[in-house]
Amino acid sequence: MIMSAGAETVRPLIRLRGRSYVAFVFSPVVPIADWLSELDATLAGSPGFFVGKPIVLDLSAVDLSPLAITHLIKSIESRNIRVLGLEGVEQARLSLGMPPLLSGGRHCAVQEIEPEKPQLQQPTSLLLDQPVRSGQSIVFPDGDVTVLGAVSSGAEIVAGGSIHVYGALRGRAMAGVNGNSAARIYCQKIEAELVAIDGYYQTAEQIDAALRGRAAQARLEGHSMKIVPLN
Repeated sequence: MIMSAGAETVRPLIRLRGRSYVAFVFSPVVPIADWLSELDATLAGSPGFFVGKPIVLDLSAVDLSPLAITHLIKSIESRNIRVLGLEGVEQARLSLGMPPLLSGGRHCAVQEIEPEKPQLQQPTSLLLDQPVRSGQSIVFPDGDVTVLGAVSSGAEIVAGGSIHVYGALRGRAMAGVNGNSAARIYCQKIEAELVAIDGYYQTAEQIDAALRGRAAQARLEGHSMKIVPLN
């Protein structure tokens, strides 16, 4: 095909799409060395937990120089955790090569607004009638998640409400991610890599060995997670 010199070149349009992810926010505190040690303890219980997850570093609780910020980011990324962006710091403290300063992020918290006329609303829930296999990630921030089968090792369930597993829970279960401290986790056989409610968690090593393989429930009592037999 021969094109004339005067023919116009048709440029393809750039198609922009929006896509949202549940990002984990790291909020380091001083001393940084102790905070990194706590991070290492978390990774020891679940080494691949943050792999492939978007991570935001909130520096509002610390006063770090640009050099210290660079060192902190490198320390985190040396643990196979990629920092997507930064919050809570002035642009002037950021240097070339650092992750970008993010804005417009919203904390995952439920804001209670009293309606003019009380309305009875049915709770939103997600029912999964198939097992959740290794590598799968189910994220449902709007309510409860019920799994009729098992949750395999390497799989994860993230719910705004409670999590019910009618089989073995071998992967990771994170309930109450919208700040719902009343959420609970129920399972017929607890063999979990990690369970968390409203940010408080226990790894496999912290779960009482006497409970493993038994029906159990996890709940919060103040700022402490309790895992007890399910009677």
